[in-house]
Amino acid sequence: MNVIWFVLIAVSVLFSILNGKLDEFTKAMFDATKASVEVCLFLLGIVALWLGITKIIEDSGLIHKFSGFFRPLISRLFRRIPADHPSITTITLNLLANLFGLGNAATPLGIKAMNDLQTLNDKKDTVSFEMMLFIVINTSSIQLIPFTVIGLLADYGASNPSAVVLPTIIATVISTVTAVYILHAFRKFLK
Repeated sequence: MNVIWFVLIAVSVLFSILNGKLDEFTKAMFDATKASVEVCLFLLGIVALWLGITKIIEDSGLIHKFSGFFRPLISRLFRRIPADHPSITTITLNLLANLFGLGNAATPLGIKAMNDLQTLNDKKDTVSFEMMLFIVINTSSIQLIPFTVIGLLADYGASNPSAVVLPTIIATVISTVTAVYILHAFRKFLK
């Protein structure tokens, strides 16, 4: 990957020199760097906010009510997970974070969920079906309101940043259902 980046940068510098636009290239490079730092700080704020809210929900005991509400769905999807296992809670938190389009805040919760699922895994060097299912659902993640995308669009001056809500719901429902179906189809095919 480093070689690819090096080649891309070298070719860009070479073409800017050949076209006599080295000054414009340098300005564009610094503008893009500035914009990327601003986006990172913006996303850091969102992650910090939602991880804080998640911690409050967890400490207040609301997470047990959320996990109880979603337990039938999680238990139906993940049939081999015992009902009182901590992975139910972490999977629920991760799915809720993804549901609201907070993918960056969902990442630490996803890692915790995978660690919890690993405790149920008999073959520690092999991914269990529950772990695969969680990865598939987490990756395709149904989103109701993509807060991060709406925030970025609003920050960059979009006239209607919430216009992405309906297409996001449709696309993520289709991708999640398709991904779960394909996983189950391959599981039956490989047996």
